[in-house]
Amino acid sequence: MRLSREERARHGRSVRDELPLEDHAQLVTADRPDPVDLLESQAEVRVSDLVPIRYGRMVASPFAHYRGGALLMAADLARSPHTGLRVQLCGDAHLSNFGVYSSPERHLVFDINDFDETYPGPFEWDVKRLAASLQVAGESSGFTAKERRTMVRRAVRGYREAMRGFAEEGNLTVWYSHLDVEDLLPRIGKRFDAERQDRVQILLDKARKRDSLHALSKLTTMVEGQPRIVSQPPLVVPVEELWGEAAAAETHARFHDLVQSYSQSLPRDRRHLIAEFDLVHVARKVVGVGSVGTRAWILLFQGLDAGDPLFLQAKEAQASVLAAYLPPAPATTEGERVVTGQQLMQASTDIFLGWDRILAPDGVERDFYVRQLRDGKGSVPVEELRAEGMTYYGRICGEALARAHARSGDRVAIAAYLGSSDRFDHAVADFAEAYAELNTRDHAALAAAIRSGRITAQTGV
Repeated sequence: MRLSREERARHGRSVRDELPLEDHAQLVTADRPDPVDLLESQAEVRVSDLVPIRYGRMVASPFAHYRGGALLMAADLARSPHTGLRVQLCGDAHLSNFGVYSSPERHLVFDINDFDETYPGPFEWDVKRLAASLQVAGESSGFTAKERRTMVRRAVRGYREAMRGFAEEGNLTVWYSHLDVEDLLPRIGKRFDAERQDRVQILLDKARKRDSLHALSKLTTMVEGQPRIVSQPPLVVPVEELWGEAAAAETHARFHDLVQSYSQSLPRDRRHLIAEFDLVHVARKVVGVGSVGTRAWILLFQGLDAGDPLFLQAKEAQASVLAAYLPPAPATTEGERVVTGQQLMQASTDIFLGWDRILAPDGVERDFYVRQLRDGKGSVPVEELRAEGMTYYGRICGEALARAHARSGDRVAIAAYLGSSDRFDHAVADFAEAYAELNTRDHAALAAAIRSGRITAQTGV
């Protein structure tokens, strides 16, 4: 027999008695490992010639460092008190990991869009990751202390109030809930002037055009009547340039096998659809900031003709940065962990989202997950936002995060724990300020390690 709504609420209030809301301000730094050591530990399982690109991107600014430092924050959160109110965590819920994308119904929706680190854990870890990203981004943009604190509090308040709303709803209502961009536009119009409304519309229009046909025009050229991915080293490199024609043919065959086996993780109708396409070219791609060095591949398919393309991305799924600090997750492979986490958290998911474990081109068996390369995806350029815009953006990110957590966790207990006061908002704002200072020191430590020659960075890539 499942707990009633009131029993769940009582549980949430009892957790608050054990861990008062004010305690979330704590940031425990005693016995903290060296941040550069942690980053170097990740490099051990990544493509060695790409790792300097990761360091070069991270050292560009404190916010870039924060984006790439999910492992550092996971280690810090693990030393802090937590509620034990578990949800499916994003694991890396910073500002730039939210955005728009096309739903299967071809509507633009706003949601979390990165799940490499997804893992079951205490809900507040994601909230703090989001809050601290606002603080760090606000500092990088030169906003005042008052503006930064307002941003963080509004985001946390957005999460708290949305969670309280979801706690009053039934299971199906929560599951069907999503943030359609068309519903979001009127809210934006009330807060932004005409110029900034126009910039938002331009961003959305660009996102709508980002599909496989758009990728075909941007990423390929015709060679002897066949589309081929253009080399843009080191960011995009076709397999034949990496290892030669003979090895490229073997790699192509392996990815053909990947498509066949990965499709078994899809529903039957999607298997039928992907079988209508032929794999024609493969290239390695460098992605993100924190993900640089993991193995990622662009797969170009052709349907009826060259004007009927499909681009998929096969990305290596390594262990979540949270795995060392939380109980084991139920997934059998890392690819399945990413996919099932995304399906739990996102209101709408890519129709080609699936996973597989394969013998990778380097001869090592590795876990991958597969999705469309571009499907209406677009992210807000956080660094370009003004204070008012970042405040509003943080608020809708908080609401989207609450929606994702409400789908997988005990929303009634979480809402009862948070309550109706702003005590949690203030505590997390205090934590965010402290963590931004720590991130600044970690960024300086990375820069010093580069200057000393301890590690090599490739900038401007």
